[in-house]
Amino acid sequence: MEQKNILEALNKLKEKKRNFTQSVDIIVNLDKIDIKKQDQKVDFFHILSNGIGKEKKVCALVDQELVEDAKKYCDFVIHQKEFDSYKDQIKKLANEYDFFIAQANIMTKVAAAFGTILGPKGKMPNPKAGCVVPPKADLKSLVNDLRKKVRLQVKNDPVIRCIIGRENLGDEKLAQNVLEIYNSLLEKLPKGKENVKNVMIKLTMTKPIKLEL
Repeated sequence: MEQKNILEALNKLKEKKRNFTQSVDIIVNLDKIDIKKQDQKVDFFHILSNGIGKEKKVCALVDQELVEDAKKYCDFVIHQKEFDSYKDQIKKLANEYDFFIAQANIMTKVAAAFGTILGPKGKMPNPKAGCVVPPKADLKSLVNDLRKKVRLQVKNDPVIRCIIGRENLGDEKLAQNVLEIYNSLLEKLPKGKENVKNVMIKLTMTKPIKLEL
């Protein structure tokens, strides 16, 4: 895959102007892979060097040890002793925040208070993303990474869909993000490029355009 081909596709996608900033998504259709087999499942996080053009929002669910740092670096903080008072607001929080950080030694309380809503939405603090942290975690670097982090996951079908940026990020950086995601994915697939049927990109309001591999 070459950057110039991605840039050409982006230009074509942007031919029709919209009065809002669209997201740019990558769609990777997989081939010769059995997603039911544990060793062939794809589910990992990647930190985009350029971010996505809009910072992701982070909510912290912590106890006293981390509450001060969490207030410095996260967008919203809920202290363990306040969990019960937020039970009626969990759906709103799940829609508003991209990542939830939890202090490891209170995970049972986090699960009890927030699990029934955050779990089905895929928003429970995820150890794979580094979101379950010890009481003396470095939240500054973690949150900086989370704001640029995207998830590549195969669910029920052999396809991966992932945001790689927003229009205002600029075509060069968007193209770099496409290449980053593609190359990162090749490293995770059991047979690399052989497992890739095709790769497409699209904007919020457009049909996908297939990229040359």
